[in-house]
Amino acid sequence: MADLIHANTAEEFKKEVLDFDWVVLVDFYADRCGPCKMLSPIMEELDHDYADKKNVKIVKIDVDQNQDTAWEFGVMSIPTVYLFKNWESVFNQTGVSPKWVYENKINEALGQ
Repeated sequence: MADLIHANTAEEFKKEVLDFDWVVLVDFYADRCGPCKMLSPIMEELDHDYADKKNVKIVKIDVDQNQDTAWEFGVMSIPTVYLFKNWESVFNQTGVSPKWVYENKINEALGQ
């Protein structure tokens, strides 16, 4: 399994999320956050499940390292998950949901 992409600078966020033409699921998290630790294995599973897809990325952003991007997207609580399609946010949610919720949103964004 490939390691999850971490975009901990504004430049990395732009490259990995905003410059990607397809679907990106972004997990805004912090190592100090208990619920974030609960969400992390779900993100790793999704990364594994979509590893063979060239049109889907799973990206983690440490809000302690990239506060400006978190602020720009209005992240006030963590974990917060955003789904981007063609550079635009099409879904966001604070808290932890079951894996199937994120799968459904990704597949919906892919038109499946």
